[in-house]
Amino acid sequence: MSARTKARKRALDMLFQADVRNESLAAIVAAEAKRAAGEPDRAASWLYAREIVDGVVDHQDEIDELISSYAQGWTIERMPNVDRAVLRLASWEMLYNPEVPPAVAIDEAIELAKLYSTDDSARFVNGVLGKISQHAE
Repeated sequence: MSARTKARKRALDMLFQADVRNESLAAIVAAEAKRAAGEPDRAASWLYAREIVDGVVDHQDEIDELISSYAQGWTIERMPNVDRAVLRLASWEMLYNPEVPPAVAIDEAIELAKLYSTDDSARFVNGVLGKISQHAE
Protein backbone atom coordinates (compact mmCIF):
# COMPACT_ATOMS: atom_id res chain seq x y z
CA MET A 1 0.00 0.00 0.00
CA SER A 2 1.45 3.37 -0.99
CA ALA A 3 2.10 6.15 1.52
CA ARG A 4 -0.61 8.28 -0.11
CA THR A 5 -3.15 5.46 0.12
CA LYS A 6 -2.31 5.09 3.82
CA ALA A 7 -2.57 8.85 4.23
CA ARG A 8 -6.03 8.88 2.66
CA LYS A 9 -7.16 6.17 5.07
CA ARG A 10 -5.76 8.15 8.01
CA ALA A 11 -7.45 11.31 6.78
CA LEU A 12 -10.71 9.38 6.39
CA ASP A 13 -10.33 8.10 9.96
CA MET A 14 -9.85 11.62 11.31
CA LEU A 15 -12.72 13.14 9.31
CA PHE A 16 -15.00 10.27 10.31
CA GLN A 17 -14.05 10.46 14.01
CA ALA A 18 -14.68 14.17 14.20
CA ASP A 19 -18.06 13.74 12.52
CA VAL A 20 -19.25 10.77 14.59
CA ARG A 21 -17.93 12.01 17.92
CA ASN A 22 -18.99 15.58 17.19
CA GLU A 23 -15.46 16.70 18.17
CA SER A 24 -13.36 19.37 16.58
CA LEU A 25 -11.00 18.21 13.90
CA ALA A 26 -8.27 20.16 15.67
CA ALA A 27 -8.56 17.86 18.71
CA ILE A 28 -8.58 14.73 16.53
CA VAL A 29 -5.57 15.96 14.53
CA ALA A 30 -3.66 16.80 17.72
CA ALA A 31 -4.23 13.29 19.07
CA GLU A 32 -3.14 11.75 15.77
CA ALA A 33 -0.05 13.97 15.64
CA LYS A 34 0.98 12.76 19.07
CA ARG A 35 0.41 9.16 18.03
CA ALA A 36 2.35 9.64 14.77
CA ALA A 37 5.30 11.16 16.65
CA GLY A 38 5.60 7.96 18.67
CA GLU A 39 5.44 5.68 15.63
CA PRO A 40 8.13 6.55 13.07
CA ASP A 41 6.71 4.12 10.49
CA ARG A 42 3.63 6.39 10.31
CA ALA A 43 5.65 9.50 9.41
CA ALA A 44 5.44 8.98 5.65
CA SER A 45 1.65 8.95 5.61
CA TRP A 46 1.11 11.46 8.40
CA LEU A 47 2.13 14.61 6.51
CA TYR A 48 -0.20 14.00 3.57
CA ALA A 49 -3.07 12.93 5.86
CA ARG A 50 -2.64 16.20 7.72
CA GLU A 51 -2.57 18.14 4.43
CA ILE A 52 -5.85 16.52 3.36
CA VAL A 53 -7.60 17.22 6.66
CA ASP A 54 -6.35 20.81 6.81
CA GLY A 55 -7.47 21.31 3.21
CA VAL A 56 -10.94 19.92 3.90
CA VAL A 57 -11.27 22.23 6.91
CA ASP A 58 -10.09 25.26 4.92
CA HIS A 59 -12.50 24.60 2.03
CA GLN A 60 -15.34 22.71 3.72
CA ASP A 61 -18.09 25.16 2.80
CA GLU A 62 -17.23 25.07 -0.92
CA ILE A 63 -16.68 21.31 -0.88
CA ASP A 64 -19.98 20.62 0.92
CA GLU A 65 -21.84 22.92 -1.46
CA LEU A 66 -20.52 21.01 -4.47
CA ILE A 67 -21.24 17.62 -2.92
CA SER A 68 -24.78 18.73 -2.06
CA SER A 69 -25.43 20.07 -5.54
CA TYR A 70 -24.35 16.83 -7.24
CA ALA A 71 -25.71 14.27 -4.76
CA GLN A 72 -29.17 13.99 -6.23
CA GLY A 73 -31.76 13.37 -3.56
CA TRP A 74 -29.25 13.46 -0.70
CA THR A 75 -28.46 16.28 1.67
CA ILE A 76 -24.98 16.32 3.15
CA GLU A 77 -26.47 15.64 6.59
CA ARG A 78 -28.40 12.59 5.38
CA MET A 79 -25.41 10.80 3.86
CA PRO A 80 -23.71 8.00 5.74
CA ASN A 81 -20.80 9.44 7.74
CA VAL A 82 -18.22 7.41 5.86
CA ASP A 83 -19.56 8.50 2.47
CA ARG A 84 -19.54 12.13 3.54
CA ALA A 85 -15.92 11.87 4.73
CA VAL A 86 -14.81 10.04 1.56
CA LEU A 87 -16.51 12.62 -0.65
CA ARG A 88 -14.93 15.52 1.23
CA LEU A 89 -11.47 13.95 1.07
CA ALA A 90 -11.61 13.15 -2.66
CA SER A 91 -13.23 16.48 -3.52
CA TRP A 92 -10.38 18.32 -1.83
CA GLU A 93 -7.84 16.27 -3.77
CA MET A 94 -9.55 16.95 -7.10
CA LEU A 95 -10.19 20.64 -6.53
CA TYR A 96 -7.19 21.79 -4.51
CA ASN A 97 -4.32 19.36 -5.04
CA PRO A 98 -3.04 19.55 -8.63
CA GLU A 99 -0.54 16.75 -7.91
CA VAL A 100 -3.36 14.19 -7.80
CA PRO A 101 -5.10 13.36 -11.10
CA PRO A 102 -8.89 13.34 -10.67
CA ALA A 103 -9.07 9.70 -11.82
CA VAL A 104 -6.71 8.67 -9.02
CA ALA A 105 -8.70 10.60 -6.40
CA ILE A 106 -11.92 8.96 -7.62
CA ASP A 107 -10.44 5.43 -7.74
CA GLU A 108 -8.98 5.77 -4.24
CA ALA A 109 -12.31 7.11 -2.92
CA ILE A 110 -14.23 4.22 -4.47
CA GLU A 111 -11.88 1.73 -2.81
CA LEU A 112 -12.36 3.44 0.58
CA ALA A 113 -16.15 3.35 0.12
CA LYS A 114 -16.02 -0.35 -0.79
CA LEU A 115 -13.96 -1.13 2.30
CA TYR A 116 -15.74 0.98 4.90
CA SER A 117 -19.27 1.81 3.80
CA THR A 118 -22.46 0.28 2.45
CA ASP A 119 -22.85 -1.94 -0.62
CA ASP A 120 -24.26 0.99 -2.64
CA SER A 121 -21.69 3.55 -1.49
CA ALA A 122 -19.04 2.92 -4.13
CA ARG A 123 -21.50 3.62 -6.94
CA PHE A 124 -22.85 6.71 -5.15
CA VAL A 125 -19.34 8.07 -4.46
CA ASN A 126 -18.30 7.40 -8.06
CA GLY A 127 -21.32 9.28 -9.43
CA VAL A 128 -20.92 12.33 -7.22
CA LEU A 129 -17.16 12.57 -7.72
CA GLY A 130 -17.53 12.11 -11.49
CA LYS A 131 -19.75 15.19 -11.58
CA ILE A 132 -17.42 17.16 -9.32
CA SER A 133 -14.51 16.18 -11.57
CA GLN A 134 -16.36 17.60 -14.60
CA HIS A 135 -17.04 20.77 -12.64
CA ALA A 136 -13.35 21.11 -11.77
CA GLU A 137 -12.20 20.96 -15.41
